[in-house]
Amino acid sequence: MSETTSEQNLKDLMLRSLDGDEAAYRRLLTVLRTLLIGYFGRRLASAVKADMEDLVQDTLMALHARRATYDRDRPFTAWFFTIARYKLVDHFRSRGGRVMVSAEALDELEDGFSEEAISARMDVERLLAQLPEKQQALIREVRLEGQSIADTAKKSGQSESLVKVSIHRGIKALTEKLRGARDTDQ
Repeated sequence: MSETTSEQNLKDLMLRSLDGDEAAYRRLLTVLRTLLIGYFGRRLASAVKADMEDLVQDTLMALHARRATYDRDRPFTAWFFTIARYKLVDHFRSRGGRVMVSAEALDELEDGFSEEAISARMDVERLLAQLPEKQQALIREVRLEGQSIADTAKKSGQSESLVKVSIHRGIKALTEKLRGARDTDQ
């Protein structure tokens, strides 16, 4: 995934645009247009690729119309690609469901995005939200972002041992919550 299309960069552009930065909004739309071309291109059979530009424009217009509903605390790409997915479903429905999807219509998006990965990130965020903020931050930095224990300890002002223990306890607490949820499901 390139730096331009990273979740953090796209979310930053969205937040800046919501705060009135027109240049950030134009940049966001340009990057999202490129992502949508890849997204729709892999999902449409060659017979309907002519509809791709309409889908891209419809999705960007829906983003514009719904941008005030974006929750700043949630992942941006998951929110945005949900809009794109609904536009694609609407497109198929308008064709009576008889549109063929290309054999290469994988769930992958351009530059490493995938619906499964976005969904997984949302699940991880929901789980982490159950922990204290400091513990969440440590787990994100070390386990999700790949920062070293030493750098994270220095940044947080804690000892390396304390960072390790906090991460371990946080993951253990999440594991117990997941086990408890599975036990109640059975």
